[in-house]
Amino acid sequence: MENVLMIKEVANITGVSVHTLRYYEKIGLLSHIKRDENGYRQYCEGDLSWIAFLLRLRKTGMPMIQMKQFSGLRSQGILTASSRRKLLEEHHSNVQEEIKELEGNLQEIQKKIAYYKELEKQ
Repeated sequence: MENVLMIKEVANITGVSVHTLRYYEKIGLLSHIKRDENGYRQYCEGDLSWIAFLLRLRKTGMPMIQMKQFSGLRSQGILTASSRRKLLEEHHSNVQEEIKELEGNLQEIQKKIAYYKELEKQ
């Protein structure tokens, strides 16, 4: 039998608040969360994996509307694989652009640090 986790355990493992987990379920990012006979949510390893992926999307700046779109496509099954891939490719491209911009900014900061180090030597 698969390991079943309650919402507080999932919150502790993932670092996502109970409130956020409930919100994600409400807006459709987390679907098909099983419930016991008392209505308590029961998460499985697959749910944890999906939450981890959602967190990656969020941390890399994917807008919530696109996350919801991706999740909706995911719930439709294999027939949407191409659409999901395209969404991820677009996001990947956006993340690469952000990294490029951050690297440029980091280089400018490094130049400023070197400048101040030279000033300190005087």
